[in-house]
Amino acid sequence: MLSRMSELWADWIWFPEGHGWADFQDRSDGKVFPQMSDLWTTLPIALCFLLVRPLFERTIAGPLAALLGVRDKPRVCASANPTLESYFRSTSKHPSQSSLERLSKQTGVSVRQVQRWFRRRRNQDRPSKVKKFQEASWRFTFYLGAFFAGLAVLVDVSKPLLPSQYWYYMIELGFYISLLFSVASDVKRKDFKEQIVHHVATISLIGFSWLVNYIRAGTLIMLVHDAADYLMEVRLCKNTSNMIQAKF
Repeated sequence: MLSRMSELWADWIWFPEGHGWADFQDRSDGKVFPQMSDLWTTLPIALCFLLVRPLFERTIAGPLAALLGVRDKPRVCASANPTLESYFRSTSKHPSQSSLERLSKQTGVSVRQVQRWFRRRRNQDRPSKVKKFQEASWRFTFYLGAFFAGLAVLVDVSKPLLPSQYWYYMIELGFYISLLFSVASDVKRKDFKEQIVHHVATISLIGFSWLVNYIRAGTLIMLVHDAADYLMEVRLCKNTSNMIQAKF
């Protein structure tokens, strides 16, 4: 098994004749190249993002949401009913007509009241506009900052690996790792599974481009994606803000 893995990274697969992985060893003349051990840096960076994000959402995104008129409509909570709650959690959030009639007999209330209870209970689980705005604001702030950082990194390409390129890669990769861990607690969207696949694919591609020294191409690709991502987050913020919708 190990021998097959080593064959996968053979020089003849990845390099033209006369070149190999030995060319990517750090040199005495100051030239530095990406190393696999560098990727461990992304884990503490991801942890920092996970710790900073709640503070950002509470102290910056929250007041900004109030300033822009992002408010949630009052919701009528479903009354306490252990039988209906158990069915809601373990069986279905959308019971069929026959199930409604059976639950009506079990609880001693009308079918209409059971329907109303399930409708109110589903509304309780819907994510709030403020929560959506806070999450979009966090992503917008990162993508906008990463976009300008990517522009700065692309200015100087005189060396194989610059400190700015190193940190740009590590921070981008750390951010996507943090998104992968936080997606379970974020507002659950219809494309939840696609989000997981997207984050895993992004982490894999960024890590792979680092290992094979596709730094300049990888930086350019991430820059293009960040340019589109922060505009998408602006639209999400706009959709939740009554004030912005009124002006635009």
